[in-house]
Amino acid sequence: MPEMLNEKKYERWMELAFKEAQKAYDRNEVPVGAVIIFNDKIIGKGYNQIEALQDPTAHAEMIAITAAASFLGSRRLENCEMYVTLEPCPMCAGAIVLARIPLLIFGAYDDKAGACTSLYTITNDTRLNHRVHTVGGILDNKCGNLLKSFFQKKAKSS
Repeated sequence: MPEMLNEKKYERWMELAFKEAQKAYDRNEVPVGAVIIFNDKIIGKGYNQIEALQDPTAHAEMIAITAAASFLGSRRLENCEMYVTLEPCPMCAGAIVLARIPLLIFGAYDDKAGACTSLYTITNDTRLNHRVHTVGGILDNKCGNLLKSFFQKKAKSS
């Protein structure tokens, strides 16, 4: 029973990350969104802004981590949870480990760049000084369908 309660909680927060992903979609950015939760409150959120900022590091996760660290006044996000609509890439997975985030929940798996379970397991690499409990596949279809829609739209316009 407790696992079912967690899944409902995960879905509730993932819906808010999905809203961030929709902002990216509306701005013609790859639709990935992220939120960071502390004491049942969003303290950091972000969506991909790579094209708008012409910054290859402007991923949803990086923007959310920066906002959360600023909110807490600490580079360590030790009592936080992160929700992301797409499995984080190596850069973002590394940042999640460095921020000491204990729990990462993601939506769609990323077979091409996923660094939490699909290609690499950076968030759970025992050689690193911190490991992140990682749960994937929350609202997988919803998150994945937004990405598919975006790339289909891109293919038609090129």
